[in-house]
Amino acid sequence: MADEPKLSKIEGIKDASRQLRGTIADELPSTSTPFADDTEQLLKMHGIYQQDDRDHRKDKNADGTAKGKQYICMVRTRVPGGKVTAKQFLDHLDLCDEYGNGTLRITSRQGFQLHGVIKANLKAAVAGINKTLLTTLAACGDVNRNVMCCPAPIRNNPVHDEMQAMADRIAAHFKPKTAAYHEIWLTDENGEKTNAAEWHKVEEPIYGEHYLPRKFKMAVALPEDNCVDVYTNDMAFLAIVQDGKIVGYNVLVGGGMGQTPSAEKTFVALAHRLAYVTPEQLLPVAEAVVKVQRDYGNRVDRKVARLKYLIHNWGLPKFKAAVEEYCGLPLPEPHPADVTDVDDHIGWHEQGDGKWFLGINVENGRIKDEGSLRLKTGFRALLKKFPLETRLTALQGVILCDVRPEDRAAIDAILVEHGIKSAGELSLLRRYSIACPAFPTCGLAVTESERALPAVIDQLEVELAKLGLPQERISIHMTGCPNGCARPYTPDLGFVGKTLGKYTIYVGGNVQGTRLGFIYKDLIPQADLVPALQPLLQDYKANRHGSESFGDYCTRQGADALPK
Repeated sequence: MADEPKLSKIEGIKDASRQLRGTIADELPSTSTPFADDTEQLLKMHGIYQQDDRDHRKDKNADGTAKGKQYICMVRTRVPGGKVTAKQFLDHLDLCDEYGNGTLRITSRQGFQLHGVIKANLKAAVAGINKTLLTTLAACGDVNRNVMCCPAPIRNNPVHDEMQAMADRIAAHFKPKTAAYHEIWLTDENGEKTNAAEWHKVEEPIYGEHYLPRKFKMAVALPEDNCVDVYTNDMAFLAIVQDGKIVGYNVLVGGGMGQTPSAEKTFVALAHRLAYVTPEQLLPVAEAVVKVQRDYGNRVDRKVARLKYLIHNWGLPKFKAAVEEYCGLPLPEPHPADVTDVDDHIGWHEQGDGKWFLGINVENGRIKDEGSLRLKTGFRALLKKFPLETRLTALQGVILCDVRPEDRAAIDAILVEHGIKSAGELSLLRRYSIACPAFPTCGLAVTESERALPAVIDQLEVELAKLGLPQERISIHMTGCPNGCARPYTPDLGFVGKTLGKYTIYVGGNVQGTRLGFIYKDLIPQADLVPALQPLLQDYKANRHGSESFGDYCTRQGADALPK
């Protein structure tokens, strides 16, 4: 008999972790030392990444010796559908001041992140998040992560409320059952012993003993508004609406943005259209998909452990047959409906019930006060005076919901006072842009992203104005490495960090998120990104067909025909 393949190291860590406990609780009091490597991996399942401040890696002590890495943690809050009350928002602003680096970040998956949390403050930060009635559990790691959903608070029909309710049900259904999270983070020093020999084991009916082979992402959207990029998720649900009611969903499977250029076996993929299901069938079918991935996903090589690789190796028909076997339901072909457009939800919009919602752009999701732009102070002022429900968007913005018509002027005045630009003051280029954090906190980053993109857009705005296209809708995503956290392979224009200070330029995707881009130029220095695009932008202006989008033009021309 051939030897069984050796499982990856992280599979062994999960197996020995006693349902994600490991030695986390034992290591927490040792605030002067970083977490051990094995513990660092388990922390992800609790919504925590151990990092170090890369801006200070070369710092020295007074005697000239190296200080060494200055370890910090990123703590991510899981926010299904991006729904956040005013109090939860304000409490997170307090937490970033008390335990983080003074900034709060909105993620490209509609969550919150605290950055710069030192080990001594970690338990208090996590407990503080839970006091807001949100959690960090399953915000990262080898489980289903935050469930995204179109955040628009449309009140004149039940569709958006139904989608948000479905996102909540999905998130609750796939939340890990382990008691470890409560034991470690939510008991005081007089509470139960978290690592005693007799620990409380619970059944994990979906994840089993070893959880999933890799992370798993889900989203819910409408065909006319794919604002959460459903085709980039492991599994997503496109709502099918008839007579103002959701009658079912198209199930999409196998999307994923991560790749390693040096490993040809890895690749970026858009999801496949698997089947049409009724609302009642959605959870059983979704559970079956996850269980097939749990049982057959690659646990030997984490580079090819995502669902997209299982589907690639098996083919969609075999995968669909396995899902049907697991859920006991025949799966009909998808409904003909598909993605047609996207909305960034920025600016003032009628909700349909006499009230309004306001979408506020937060460039790259970073809420802070810097110069004349005082986002953090502005949001504090807004939400203290108007304690409205808020929604976080997949383009890293914020929506204020349920605004009374008579309050609009006062809200606009607060925005102006704090230097926060209105929709009309922003180019569509900037409104449809996102970036990952990259330097200085992400350990995987090879170059800048969040701190680099604003200047790149400044230059691109100048170029488009010269061409007479100042309000052309061109989606731009930037990442500091090829792992694709800001989904850089599907927009009109993607900048992907390749090495320090240099990027790969992708073109040919689209703002709707239904097409992958292709490489236009490689290893372009940050300062040369816009000059490298000038010939292409000029040709686009001269040779586009009517109002053809930038991505459509690039795809029609093809890589070989584009001007270099």
